[in-house]
Amino acid sequence: MASTSVQRHPYHLVDPSPWPFFASLGALCLTIGAVLSMHGFEGGSNLFFLGFAMILYVMYVWWRDIIRESTYEGHHTMTVQAGLRWGMLLFIVSEVMFFLAFFWAFFHSSLAPTVEIGAVWPPKGIEVLDPWGVPFLNTLILLTSGASVTWAHHALVNNDHENTQDGLTYTLALGAIFTMLQSLEYMEATFSMSDSVYGSVFFLATGFHGVHVCIGSIFLGVCMWRELQGHMTPRHHFGFEAAAWYWHFVDVVWLFLFVSIYWWGGL
Repeated sequence: MASTSVQRHPYHLVDPSPWPFFASLGALCLTIGAVLSMHGFEGGSNLFFLGFAMILYVMYVWWRDIIRESTYEGHHTMTVQAGLRWGMLLFIVSEVMFFLAFFWAFFHSSLAPTVEIGAVWPPKGIEVLDPWGVPFLNTLILLTSGASVTWAHHALVNNDHENTQDGLTYTLALGAIFTMLQSLEYMEATFSMSDSVYGSVFFLATGFHGVHVCIGSIFLGVCMWRELQGHMTPRHHFGFEAAAWYWHFVDVVWLFLFVSIYWWGGL
């Protein structure tokens, strides 16, 4: 006799999935491959690209499963969405701690410069970038993108899908322009990552921020695709909400980078 069970709670009991293990294996290959490549070992770059391809594949299949569970199977109840919101907030807090380490290193070196770097900040021989050139333009671009993603979110809440798509399009375009300008800025810089602690902290902090802009652009790009597929509704759009939170976090980090590293750090 066939028996059916009725779920009597609002939580989502996730089915077993191979993607966490596959993602950890890809991250391991990515890390080891990067270290081997940086030290000139043969085959290191191949291992790096293999790990990178594995991570991209996991991103696709894992997001595919989550979209299926939330949109087509209805597992993301309001209770589940509340838990996801807390998870996203805690993830952003962990990202804040990540960037805090870079700011700590910057202020530790700049407020009390050692004799080895000339007892001055910026160190002797470092020609800093003009903060009122490309960095200031990028600041305006990111702030504008924050406004456009907020516009898209408010339009979605009001069931205005046309303005939602327009706002996301503008945000993605501004994010691409920001990344392009930052790449040009790196190519024109007169110092490198190996030029004293200034070069190390500058490229680590701004470079990881650039990586976060790229990740946020992918995040919003997936939301754009889902919006075009009709997955988003005024009451069921946590994926877009999480992407908007992440994008605002990226904006705020850039403001701190601009004020501390570009402006104050170059005085």
